[in-house]
Amino acid sequence: MKNILIAGGTGLIGQQLGRLLPEQGYSVRLLTRTPRSPGEYLWNPASGTLDPAALEGVDAIINLAGAGIADKRWTVARKKELIESRVQSALVLAKYLAEAKKRPEVYISASAVGFYGNSGEAEMQETDAPADDSFMVQCCSAWENAADQVAALGIRIVKFRIGIVLAKEGGALREVIKPLYFGLGAYFGDGRAWWPWVHRDDVCRAFVHAFERVEMSGVYNLVAPHPVRGKALVQSTARAMRRPAVYLPAPAFVLRLLLGEMSAVVLNSNRVSAQKLLDTDFVFRFPQLDPALHAIFARP
Repeated sequence: MKNILIAGGTGLIGQQLGRLLPEQGYSVRLLTRTPRSPGEYLWNPASGTLDPAALEGVDAIINLAGAGIADKRWTVARKKELIESRVQSALVLAKYLAEAKKRPEVYISASAVGFYGNSGEAEMQETDAPADDSFMVQCCSAWENAADQVAALGIRIVKFRIGIVLAKEGGALREVIKPLYFGLGAYFGDGRAWWPWVHRDDVCRAFVHAFERVEMSGVYNLVAPHPVRGKALVQSTARAMRRPAVYLPAPAFVLRLLLGEMSAVVLNSNRVSAQKLLDTDFVFRFPQLDPALHAIFARP
């Protein structure tokens, strides 16, 4: 049985991976600051500590660790925390992997489409440079560069630039849902920004695919092959929920006033290509938005 170690296993993606991987015959270990159960191991990226037993016999590491991008307003201190929480996790793993007797076959690192900045109508591929030098560009660049410390050990590296993950339990979709319960379909700005969405199940399946496909290495966009504009996503969500709604914009200037620099998370436009991942024979279970949302909101 293959052993997979997950760092950041308590988030939206990590929890689903923890359910999916055992179903597919993998043994799962978790790195956590508060281990309570078998298979959980202590680590603290901020202090640079990790229980070396967590790495014994591990075949793959999936690093999802990092403070929530949209959890708090982006003060100077918060932006420092967002970057350091991502960089430090990779550096701690690299430090202990350098000392390990046996190293894993692959290290899979999360990143985000925020790497591209506000790229507008351009279809962005993995080789394209960012459109600006905004905070998300800086954060994602530092995130990806930290993973190179693991690559220097001779371990195969896959970096996924993940889009807007759709799951009703959290993330952007949870914020879209809230006003729909009151009959209001609120979209951001003029609603024309491209939203590079992806169903959470496809994110988890892509991580497994990257582990199993030994020829995969480097950066891959992890987005569904058919992005939509922001207003269309809100309208599709209302249909999937069977909620009639009046559609109104949340004006860009109001969002900038309320959220400050963090407004970029919902106002930026990213039309991102999934072709490189498709070329590895990965098959999306949910390539189109409407079926993805209907699956998410299907009644038991």
